[in-house]
Amino acid sequence: MSGTAFLLAFTAAWLHAGGNVFLGRRREPEAAVALMLLVGVVAFAPVAALTWRVDAQAVPYIVASAFLELAYFAFLAAAYRAADVGLVYPIARGSAPVLALAGAVVIMGRGTSVGQVAGVAAVAVGIFLVRGVRVAGASSDRRGVLLALATGVFIAGYTLVDKEGLRHAGAIPYIELVLVGPALVYSAAVLQRRGAASFRSEASLRLVAVALLLFGTYILVLVALREAPAASVSAVRETSVVIATALAAFAARERLRPTRLAGATLVAAGIALVALAG
Repeated sequence: MSGTAFLLAFTAAWLHAGGNVFLGRRREPEAAVALMLLVGVVAFAPVAALTWRVDAQAVPYIVASAFLELAYFAFLAAAYRAADVGLVYPIARGSAPVLALAGAVVIMGRGTSVGQVAGVAAVAVGIFLVRGVRVAGASSDRRGVLLALATGVFIAGYTLVDKEGLRHAGAIPYIELVLVGPALVYSAAVLQRRGAASFRSEASLRLVAVALLLFGTYILVLVALREAPAASVSAVRETSVVIATALAAFAARERLRPTRLAGATLVAAGIALVALAG
């Protein structure tokens, strides 16, 4: 893996982790996520137009991915309202590659390896450590864990769909088309449920900056993939699991138990093993 590819993937990990810590700290996480989607879609529309390449074969994948993304953002925001970022993020991001691997094996009939099985086991143990046993606010944590696992299901789903869909479209136009629908539908739902005041309370230049940075992680990862194998890029990218856990403790003043940090590290190591052993 070249130094350039590593730097791009590692930067993407920091940006994604930092952006999610910011979203997880919001008083109105649903409104913050909705605004982030709207800002990102509008900002990247000119880039999508300039790099336009979308074949008709991509349409079914775009539609399927849009539904999965809509569910992903809804469950992610709900998880951030229910529990700490340091609990939600490692479980959501850690379970997704495992579920995607399971889907590829069961649905697509692909094989697996001993290394990938070991990676799955590491992720499972890591999630258990992140969750902890008999901690304060157990009922809230249980809800957060369930919502995070559901979020992981949708991440795995759109990952499998997008892998096929991107064969028929340019990356940025594809992502733009996928996210337009969820941005509009989710924003309308949040507006109806939480009211316009929630949007006004979360609207800020900081949120605009975070939205642009989070969308920018897509580009960084895509450029990294041109420089290095996908497995290597994925392994470095998922260090965001550990980064988000640490950032949540320092920036959001969440309690950082040693077991949670150890669990997040084990989750990241398991994801790397799943990616590199593929």
